[in-house]
Amino acid sequence: MSQPEPSFVLTRPQTWESGVIFASPHSGCDYPDWFLRDARLPVHLLRSSEDAFVDRLIAPAANYGAVSISSRIPRCIVDLNRGVDEIDPMVVRGVPRHPLNQRTMAGLGVIPRVVSQGRVIHHRQIDKSEADRRIDLCWRPYHQALTALICEARRRFGQAILIDMHSMPHDSLAHLQGMRPDMVLGNRHGLSASARVSDAVCAAIEHGGWRIRRNSPFSGAYICSAYGRPAQNIHVVQLEIDRSLYMDEKTITPRPDFDRFAGRIEGVIKRLAGLDSIQPNGQIAAE
Repeated sequence: MSQPEPSFVLTRPQTWESGVIFASPHSGCDYPDWFLRDARLPVHLLRSSEDAFVDRLIAPAANYGAVSISSRIPRCIVDLNRGVDEIDPMVVRGVPRHPLNQRTMAGLGVIPRVVSQGRVIHHRQIDKSEADRRIDLCWRPYHQALTALICEARRRFGQAILIDMHSMPHDSLAHLQGMRPDMVLGNRHGLSASARVSDAVCAAIEHGGWRIRRNSPFSGAYICSAYGRPAQNIHVVQLEIDRSLYMDEKTITPRPDFDRFAGRIEGVIKRLAGLDSIQPNGQIAAE
């Protein structure tokens, strides 16, 4: 298996202001030839599982003193927002049928079986050695980098704030009654981020003119659960953006007003990049 190096793009500001990290683990769109040869779907259908263009939305973070990290590897090859143990035995040959969570049962494990609308990615099962190779070359480097950033932020600022950026199909909210939100913030119902941080993110979104909902229908997946430790001042929120706000979901192309939308998101980034480590009692967060 060959792939471009590195498997992600990490951008640091000239001065990191307060330990804020913007991440996009699902916006990768570098499809290697070896994968396309073996896939049963054409690229435009494989791309339906991408958080397309979210990496472009968070690119200005460095201008305001925040770090950004984005995957280059498509989600349909390796899902960076899943644990390495979330292996689907229907897609990886030779793994035990241990108890599976709902995501893996739906074909959305660390090596996905399907893209959107349940379209099957592979002609046949892949060997466990191939799954391990994908994880070693793509998943581990991204999470090693993310772990290092969080540790550095904690050491330097007394806090780490990870804003994990995603996109959601417009139809994923069709079941909701009343006015749909434009974005959904997930903090695992308070387990992955404090109210202080969650409220600040919601306030920035609302200041930008959008409606936001918390924890429904998306409360946060692996990255929130693996890294969010608000008691240790490590805060992780997952932010889902309605794709129809900035792209044509059928053609996976930016809307004509994409730049205007991106400018509004840049305003949100500017407001959040400087969230500091001063606690409500006026004390600096403990190491």
